[in-house]
Amino acid sequence: MPKILPAGVTAASFAMAVKEFQGVVGADWVFTSDPDVDTYRDAYSPLWDEPNEYVPSAAVAPDTVEQVQALVRIANRYKLPLYPVSTGKNLAYGSSAPSYSGSVVLDLKRMNRILKVDDKRNFALLEPGVSYFDLYRHIQENGLKVWIDVPDPGWGSPVGNALDHGVGYTASPFRDHFGSHCGMEVVTPTGEIIRTGMGALPNSDSWQDYRYGVGPWVDGLFGQSNFGIVTKMGFWLFPQPEAMGTATVLAPRYADLAPLIEVFNYLEDSMLMTGMQDWSSPLGGRFGQPQPEELSALMANGWPSDEQIEAYVRAHGGVAWQVRLHFYGPEKIVRATSEYAEQRITQAVPGATFELDEILKLPPTPEQARSHENDPHADHLGVPNMITYGLMSRRPNDPDPPQGHLDMFCVSPRTAQGIMQVNRTLYETARELGMPNHASPFNTPNHWYHRCYMMAGMMTPTYRDDTPDRSAKNKRSRQIYETAVKNLAAARFGLYRTALGMQDLLVNQYSFGNHALLRFQETMKDAIDPNGIVAPGRYGVWPKRLRDQRRPDGIDAPVAALKQNKEGGA
Repeated sequence: MPKILPAGVTAASFAMAVKEFQGVVGADWVFTSDPDVDTYRDAYSPLWDEPNEYVPSAAVAPDTVEQVQALVRIANRYKLPLYPVSTGKNLAYGSSAPSYSGSVVLDLKRMNRILKVDDKRNFALLEPGVSYFDLYRHIQENGLKVWIDVPDPGWGSPVGNALDHGVGYTASPFRDHFGSHCGMEVVTPTGEIIRTGMGALPNSDSWQDYRYGVGPWVDGLFGQSNFGIVTKMGFWLFPQPEAMGTATVLAPRYADLAPLIEVFNYLEDSMLMTGMQDWSSPLGGRFGQPQPEELSALMANGWPSDEQIEAYVRAHGGVAWQVRLHFYGPEKIVRATSEYAEQRITQAVPGATFELDEILKLPPTPEQARSHENDPHADHLGVPNMITYGLMSRRPNDPDPPQGHLDMFCVSPRTAQGIMQVNRTLYETARELGMPNHASPFNTPNHWYHRCYMMAGMMTPTYRDDTPDRSAKNKRSRQIYETAVKNLAAARFGLYRTALGMQDLLVNQYSFGNHALLRFQETMKDAIDPNGIVAPGRYGVWPKRLRDQRRPDGIDAPVAALKQNKEGGA
């Protein structure tokens, strides 16, 4: 008997549904035992072993789209929710745990076929169980001249990552994984199959060439949603460049941030610099490292003035900003664009320096590839890896790290004012919560998306196993996270995705027009999924029969109706 069943599902009806699931996929691929079901828990959950932890009742792993259709039809008969996952490796955002406890995880890992990779038209067509490692291996073994764009964890799925609006590190526009998709096959909540774009034209050979097809474009409905189960997805791939150049820009003053961003915006939007910007500051510490003591002292009594910050920069080396730039293309083009970038940057930012560090001819030799294996910038070569998980490992300054964390990245405009406003909001939030300084004037943006920056917020730790005071520590983390989300929204900044259990809270901040967008999404949900079968509650979209489960004020708040926007949508 599972730990929890969904509303309206009895033990008897659950048992009958499980039996029918077994008839579709075989008994070996329906998981109901506690040890098996526990593997689908969120390893980073801030609710570990607490009564309201998000847990599934079972899991089922189909092998074909026809099996997915059959499972969806069974689920409708018993009103048993399904929660689809691709590889289930979405750590820090919920892993493979469902958005509504008692749901059956629809594990698509067996649907791992690489259906096509074309290095003349530069696309791939994949099933959801394909990982970045799988696709990279296929390309290498077949000598194909295309690159994939990879996120931090190479074990993830291109399909799953794109649907959750994941991002990567190579050239624009490929870093936006949903933005570089083209064509989907989707099983609807009633068990039909649709193909989007040119895929709706029977036997079309341009499914991965033209994404729009004819009529309303619906692909966006399936990102971060619960409107269907994606079983195939096309992606545009980056033709293997002849060379990659890297350059380092150093800017001497705190005030250089504004002109530096303006010139980068010009170069990027002109498609002269399509590679990612890696921002850092020698003065602000780095992720996973403590803030310098002198900087903490400067900020102990409040946010410092611009004059105080400039004095701090001069006293500590005279370099405020460091940016690593990437250029792709033929070597002549890399040299020419980097020379032009140097000219524009040094004209716009007096005193800035530009140094072309390396031009790596591609593909790299085995020795060159090995030299980049443990480089945090290896992702810029389109090679999947797991380097990022080293950030959670034990180190001298953190001998007892937590078992997980909740990611928090908010969208910032590409302006110095936006970046500093985020940093100041996070700093003031930390003071409100009685925490050590969490942000400083030297916190730098992440440049995954072409037209915006992502600012790291409060990546709060989570605990499990035998951690002393685990429940109290996790509760504190939830409080920190929820307060930061609300404070950022009040300052006009929103997260672009969030951890499991925080989705109602985040969606509640997007309240223009008295939540007009959410109400529109709910109308669609009720029309296309009348039984509320697919991932109820995912990103705040609850079916009508379960809307009393919503928690817009956070995990620990009681269920409640959405609050009205007192500004009337202004």
